Amino acid sequence: MKTYGITGGIGMGKSTVAKIIAERGMVVVDTDDLARQLVRPGEPALAEIKNAFGPGVFLVTGELDRDALAGIVFRDEVARKELEAILHPRIQHLWKLRLATARDQGQAHAAVVIPLLFETGAECELDLVICVGCSIATQLDRLRSRGWTPDQIRQRIAAQMPLTDKMARAQRVIWNEGDLDVLARQCHEIISPAI
Repeated sequence: MKTYGITGGIGMGKSTVAKIIAERGMVVVDTDDLARQLVRPGEPALAEIKNAFGPGVFLVTGELDRDALAGIVFRDEVARKELEAILHPRIQHLWKLRLATARDQGQAHAAVVIPLLFETGAECELDLVICVGCSIATQLDRLRSRGWTPDQIRQRIAAQMPLTDKMARAQRVIWNEGDLDVLARQCHEIISPAI
């Protein structure tokens, strides 16, 4: 089975690319979805987060207050590394398990969306890495449309490897500056020969 990694900067369209290729029949695993599963009530990772960051990052319902946690980890690199140490090994285990299941089911191709793909060294586990990028102006517009403040945007961008470095290390680049049709055509050119 050929495996694809999809990465890129925040707000650049990784999830949209994943949706397009999933609609074409490829198995797609999104590590952001896996991270959300890992912090559901009752999950061991949630208990570790509580031990590390205290009850202040939890809602009265016992669920993780993602905004409160983000407010801590995106201001403090040590805290972010502590959270990553809790979540990243578990996330990696899950996406590898999902790809193995796809392989066992006879799938010829599968993709995994990993925002911090190069930062976590995942490229050695995949056959082809695709980086999704766009201009800084477009990225900022997209992040502002999510309701993020300038500080939140700056902190999240600073927490990731620069886009130019990701693009240089990827085998393929999708430039997501146009409309959905343009994006879909780029996906088709890269993925269609494989499917």
